[in-house]
Amino acid sequence: MAHEGAVSVAHAMPFGAQLLDSGGVRFRLWAPGCSQVWLEMYGAADEVLETVPMTPLDGGWHERIEPDARAGTLYRYLVAAGVSVPDPASRANPMGVHGPSEVVEPRAHQWQVTDWRGRPWHTAVLYELHVGTFTPEGDLDAAAARLGELAALGISAVQLMPLAAFAGERGWGYDGVLPFAVNAAYGRPDALKRFVDTAHGLDMMVLLDVVYNHFGPEGNHLSRWCPEFFNPAHSTPWGPAIDFDAGHSDTVRRYFVENALFWIEEYRLDGLRLDAVHSIRDGSSRHIVAEIAAALRDGPGRQREIHLVLENDDNATSLLQRHADGAPRTATAQWNDDLHHAAHVLATRETDGYYAGYARAPAALLGQALAEGFVYQGQACATRGGAARGESTSGLPPLAFVSFLQTHDQVGNRAFGERLDTLADPVCVEALLACLLLSPHVPMLFMGEEFAASTPFLYFCDFDAELARAVTEGRRGEFACFPAFAEAAARDRIPDPNAPETFAASKLAWAERTTPKGRRRLTLVTELLGLRRRMLQPHLPTARSGATLRFVDADAFSVEWLLGHAAHWTLRANFATRPVTFELHPDEQPVYRSLASNATAARSTLAPNGVEVTLRRAAPQ
Repeated sequence: MAHEGAVSVAHAMPFGAQLLDSGGVRFRLWAPGCSQVWLEMYGAADEVLETVPMTPLDGGWHERIEPDARAGTLYRYLVAAGVSVPDPASRANPMGVHGPSEVVEPRAHQWQVTDWRGRPWHTAVLYELHVGTFTPEGDLDAAAARLGELAALGISAVQLMPLAAFAGERGWGYDGVLPFAVNAAYGRPDALKRFVDTAHGLDMMVLLDVVYNHFGPEGNHLSRWCPEFFNPAHSTPWGPAIDFDAGHSDTVRRYFVENALFWIEEYRLDGLRLDAVHSIRDGSSRHIVAEIAAALRDGPGRQREIHLVLENDDNATSLLQRHADGAPRTATAQWNDDLHHAAHVLATRETDGYYAGYARAPAALLGQALAEGFVYQGQACATRGGAARGESTSGLPPLAFVSFLQTHDQVGNRAFGERLDTLADPVCVEALLACLLLSPHVPMLFMGEEFAASTPFLYFCDFDAELARAVTEGRRGEFACFPAFAEAAARDRIPDPNAPETFAASKLAWAERTTPKGRRRLTLVTELLGLRRRMLQPHLPTARSGATLRFVDADAFSVEWLLGHAAHWTLRANFATRPVTFELHPDEQPVYRSLASNATAARSTLAPNGVEVTLRRAAPQ
């Protein structure tokens, strides 16, 4: 990566604390229910040096220009007698989400990789990473030091689990309450910038998981003093929904659009993953996701590649539609839980909970997920009481789907956080990895998966005492419907989410990379990603929708995709208990083959858990 002169970057926001070129700081807060707001400036966490009134403005805004404030100034807003709150647009809250906010100078960081223009989506190989458990240190600088190993493996994009400030010292990040502030336990704002700079220097993208469907239960000060931010007409598991479509929605929508732009512009991120968009309640004519996508496309997306990935448990495809040239109208891609669920049932034979919807012929459903993206495209879903789930994937290219065998959700939502490699035959897992990494979908690995990590990834948090007890009891109660946890004594063995030991147990053991099992897996993943980069990736930019799925046996299938350059990419997999023979086209070029025997130009026999991939180029017209 070539470097030019170092540069500084800042995203100008209509709210929060903005350093002025003329000196001082402009403080701006939206508080339509407050007739008067005061600015408190601190010398330390509990030492108020000065309290000054802010000027009420039209539209519920309050403003104060403080000539003596500077970078490093600590402040809060006094919104009612005895109610001092951090800035909802705080760039840093170094003492936690209940403490004062800090004025930050974004331009203090000098970016080193200045000619970065991103990477096209067809080159993406994602790696989901939780900063707190990725390294023993659990911070961004330590994570950055490991990026070279991921780049050497063939990873081209790191997807960070949420970094927005949340209550306590440890958590998954989905209970964030200050969306603009990097969680203090992970480092200062500049630590994230160093992480991104390091990644870009290794030709890797960085995407960030953001949560726009709710705020966390502790530290959600907005709910105390700004009810206008919420719409009680819509209920969610976390209380009233964020107001995206009622009386004050214009300002609320702008808050989240600015948040998306903030991460992309000020931290030079390459994209966002929007958590659980099915839980966003928005009945307006233009969905907030579409508004965010347009802002990114028409803003930083004019200068570099920016990607928007969705999680949508409804399998809705309306936000994935393409223009005639194949460019996304709204979102770049969406997580494909269906492929994961089918693969998990196939490998483990577990059929509890949401896996019940994939108990029937999981190998066939895996083939369907590879060929079409989603399994559920409007069919009745048993885990939803027979209600229809999903929409048709017709017309969507394979690059519209991010597929995986493990994620924080599917591992961490298990009672004991077991990874797939502790539950399934490693030969089957390796076959599934080949199907994943050599399919035209965008693949994603969960941290440690590349060396078959044995450490669990548990659900952990750090709430105050009363909420902590409720979360622990609720967590254990969630498993009461599973036969293995019918007895209270069994549920009591589920790790306490609030215990520091639960968090510590979830940290990766990097020494496992050098064990025989770890080295074998690293070798396989490196080989598969090398083949993907050399043989598959050149044909992906113009890959067409649809694929041909054929079955030779109930548990053995082939999927043939028509890709760019008139290339036919065929994956064959045998998950039956006996060898299965497939017919071949005479012009097929072998790309990858495992557990095969008696291969000829006309046919190939795959042993159980065997996988074969070939490439055929159509004759010129």
